[in-house]
Amino acid sequence: MSNPTPVKAKRIRFAPIAIATGVLAAVLLSVTMTGTLSGFAAQITNSTNTAATGALTMQEQNSGATVTCTSTDGGSVSNNTATCATINKFGGSTTMIPGQTVTTPVTIKNTGTVAASTFTLTPGATCAQSNSGAANGTATDLCAKLSVVITNTTANTVVYSGTLAALAGSSAYTLPAVAAGGTTGFSFAVTLASSAGNTYQGLQASLPLVWNYAS
Repeated sequence: MSNPTPVKAKRIRFAPIAIATGVLAAVLLSVTMTGTLSGFAAQITNSTNTAATGALTMQEQNSGATVTCTSTDGGSVSNNTATCATINKFGGSTTMIPGQTVTTPVTIKNTGTVAASTFTLTPGATCAQSNSGAANGTATDLCAKLSVVITNTTANTVVYSGTLAALAGSSAYTLPAVAAGGTTGFSFAVTLASSAGNTYQGLQASLPLVWNYAS
């Protein structure tokens, strides 16, 4: 007949081990569910990360600021190129006489948010002559009889001095760079040669001029 006492003692001896194993399993399960027991943490979120483009736009005004042309008059800044027919830099006089000078001041302003690192004035390819009024002379070289002095009045420098005939088709004239919001003044002094006789009556000359900014 076997003795039951050793069996009972064996069960009692392993009971603490089973309890410890259960507690450890519970702790491991808790760690698995929460991810961590404890620790330090630091974090930065950059919520505003943007990059934006500037704009380069031009404005031209006459001396009294009563007439304004802008580079966006052609539609929008996407085009940013316009034709201004309301500011006549040669004065638009129809009554000039030999030896007379007509001076016209204008201002060109950088109305954009970025600097114009390049600023140029480019004459048109041709100085065109046409009749003006009812009585017209027979001369065909009025452009050679009209001289113009273009002055940068802000820098106090002469940009061009010569006839309209020589100005036509010449290369672009480089002007000083213009900061955003900056304004440059110019004057155009047009003179009809004293040698112009009756054959120059009732005539007019026209030459396009193009201002250009580039960043």
